[in-house]
Amino acid sequence: MRPHHTLAIATAALLLALTGCSDADADRPGMGDEGKPKPTPSAPSSAPAADPEAAPSAAGLPPSPAPAQRTIYLAALNGIDPEIVGGDDDRAISRGLNQCQSMKDEKDPTKRVESTNRRFTSPNQPDGFGPTKAAFILAAVQTNLCPTY
Repeated sequence: MRPHHTLAIATAALLLALTGCSDADADRPGMGDEGKPKPTPSAPSSAPAADPEAAPSAAGLPPSPAPAQRTIYLAALNGIDPEIVGGDDDRAISRGLNQCQSMKDEKDPTKRVESTNRRFTSPNQPDGFGPTKAAFILAAVQTNLCPTY
């Protein structure tokens, strides 16, 4: 078997292991048949305006990474290909957090890799870094920014 085939198979196995295939949420109290929270009646609140920090969380974005977590994530991306970060750490973090938001709704590993490839681009790679590197980028995102997705 060629080395790139072995790498592709190992990457696919890693993605499957990271994503899991559980419908356990559907059996939890307060969860609907499709694993989504059951709607609850809302009572009027006299609380002040919504917390601006809660807005990203409500949109499905995980919190911004802590400094150490950020460093590890950026090092992982640079280890895959330095052009992924390309000197713009904030852009790489933002793209990773947006990928987390996409992953929250998309459970198909193949589609996750495809969306990662579309999201992570550079001037020299306007169509993405290809499926193999996209799978590694996805693993770095999930491991470092949103391990529960």
